[in-house]
Amino acid sequence: MIGKDPESNPTGSPTVYRTDRDSWVVQGWVVSDPAVLAQMSIPEGESCVEIPDRMLQFFRQEDRGLDQ
Repeated sequence: MIGKDPESNPTGSPTVYRTDRDSWVVQGWVVSDPAVLAQMSIPEGESCVEIPDRMLQFFRQEDRGLDQ
């Protein structure tokens, strides 16, 4: 785990995770608004989540350790 939204509810969502496969996992609110989804071309097997701007700080930090 890299960071949790400090303004989120007790479940800790949204959260940003860094994997040991040189990738990221983002936990957030499932996008279900048909108007928003109509603007995206999401392939089979993929989904999208929404996170607030304040979570971008976790993508910019240098020298992160990887979750074990």
